[in-house]
Amino acid sequence: MKIALITDQHFGARNDSLVFVDHMEKFYNNVVFPFLIENKIDTVIDLGDTFDRRKFVNFNTLDSAKKMWFDRLRDCNIHLHSLVGNHTIYFRNTNELNTIDQLFKEYENITVYSEPTDVSFGNLKLTMMPWIHNMNYADCMEHIANTDTRVLFGHLDLSGFVMHQGVVQHHGMDTKPFEKFELVCSGHFHHKSRKNNIQYLGNPFELTWGDFNDARGFHLFDTETLDLKFIQNPYRMFYKVFYDDTDKTMDEVVEKDFTNYENTYVKVIVQNKSNPYWFDLMLDKLYKCNPANVSIVDDNKNLGEIDDEEIVNEAEDTLTIMRKYVGSSSLNVDAVQLNTLLTSLYSESQSLDIE
Repeated sequence: MKIALITDQHFGARNDSLVFVDHMEKFYNNVVFPFLIENKIDTVIDLGDTFDRRKFVNFNTLDSAKKMWFDRLRDCNIHLHSLVGNHTIYFRNTNELNTIDQLFKEYENITVYSEPTDVSFGNLKLTMMPWIHNMNYADCMEHIANTDTRVLFGHLDLSGFVMHQGVVQHHGMDTKPFEKFELVCSGHFHHKSRKNNIQYLGNPFELTWGDFNDARGFHLFDTETLDLKFIQNPYRMFYKVFYDDTDKTMDEVVEKDFTNYENTYVKVIVQNKSNPYWFDLMLDKLYKCNPANVSIVDDNKNLGEIDDEEIVNEAEDTLTIMRKYVGSSSLNVDAVQLNTLLTSLYSESQSLDIE
């Protein structure tokens, strides 16, 4: 049996940005559903964080998510098995009140897992493990210890894995209880990675500059062989354009192909600009392709830095910003220890209920 796996869709990301809604729709319409239909997939497992906000859902986001995802699955007779993640629970210490249960009860093709459950798919029985927190930790650990399944699908916060490029989680759960399984697949961290038997699937699309040039997509899982096939999302949201007119002609500078940059975020990094007129011509060509946002950065050895407005809007890049500050600081401190402390404080702040 072949099952499609997807995770961390975060409908409503970036303050319910319509640009990101369009980006997601293009992915589902042109990549996901053609693949599901062509391969006759009738089962999809969502490993959590289907929506971005815990406390509320924007009406336009809800309507868009239904049209591009939930309605399409129902109309194609595809059953969705959805794990509760940390972004889809209202209270942080219980999974009972969650987004999917509250908003999609009318969909008979959706099964929600808010507590540990063993489920059979074809000839394979596997464990569905939702978000683990203080209140359900003992029950989850007991289930993991006692189950006889070979595979676990979860939304796990495990130590030692890359959360997003360059940032490793050092304060998550120990991986030892999960060593008994032949395969563990998890959502939660948006960077796709694997260590031994544990595979973080990664989310389907770029959501912040921290995702730049990091492969995104979904997976096809074979219940007989336990093989995972990665189906990469060909659409990107973030682009960098490096401008350098040294030893170049005007045609070489201006004739860049920006046709894929419509409704994307573009960072123009100026390395050398000896002819402002050529630079303006290049920018004019870029703007004619209708990018959603263009920022211009002079190369001062901080090519990954983002402007103040983006810093405010991109919470997931906070750790990257802090690490870069530590790296460039002249303070007489241990940079590794300081980064560890900042990561710990950031993770703790994310667990606070601030209305």
